[in-house]
Amino acid sequence: MYKTTRNLTIVTAFFVTALVISNIIASKVVQIGWIEIPAAVVAYPITFLCTDIVSELWGKKEANFLVRLGFVVQLFSLVLIYAALFLPPAAYMIEFQESFAATLGSSARFVFASMIAYLVAQTFDVEVFHRIKARFKPKWMRNNVTILSQLIDTTIFITIAFAGVVPNLLVMIFSQYLVKVIIAVADTPIFYFLTRHGQAEGPEA
Repeated sequence: MYKTTRNLTIVTAFFVTALVISNIIASKVVQIGWIEIPAAVVAYPITFLCTDIVSELWGKKEANFLVRLGFVVQLFSLVLIYAALFLPPAAYMIEFQESFAATLGSSARFVFASMIAYLVAQTFDVEVFHRIKARFKPKWMRNNVTILSQLIDTTIFITIAFAGVVPNLLVMIFSQYLVKVIIAVADTPIFYFLTRHGQAEGPEA
């Protein structure tokens, strides 16, 4: 991937999509054996990959802008969710209003939890990414800062989003973090591939 405005727009689009979708699907808790994780685990790690790619190719300033943009997008989605809940349903949709409100109403809590966790973890991720980049050459070292960032994010998010809902927060925190670590390690080749051109400028078209 070359350092172009078009590619930055593409990465930003994937970032925003993964961020918003993760908030919507977070209310579903998945259990595989003893592992309990929110369904958002399939989408949210993509946001860290995106900020790492932007950090690598476009720099710290652009990465921090992406983090701030993500916070605003989450706030905007929260406003839209409450607007949808407030609007009166059509007569033939009244029977579905309760389930609709239950789904989106719970999403509001997850959006709030995500906003807090996101802002802390993503800001940390960008800052440490660039400190490591300034001192060490291997890309995998700065890309895998995500592992520590994900621990911060997971702890804050699970605590706020699921306190009083799930019986054992520690099991969910550990489960989600374990999956995120696996994903973070697995996306290292993707990070290498997408940043293989360094900061080289490419054609916009």
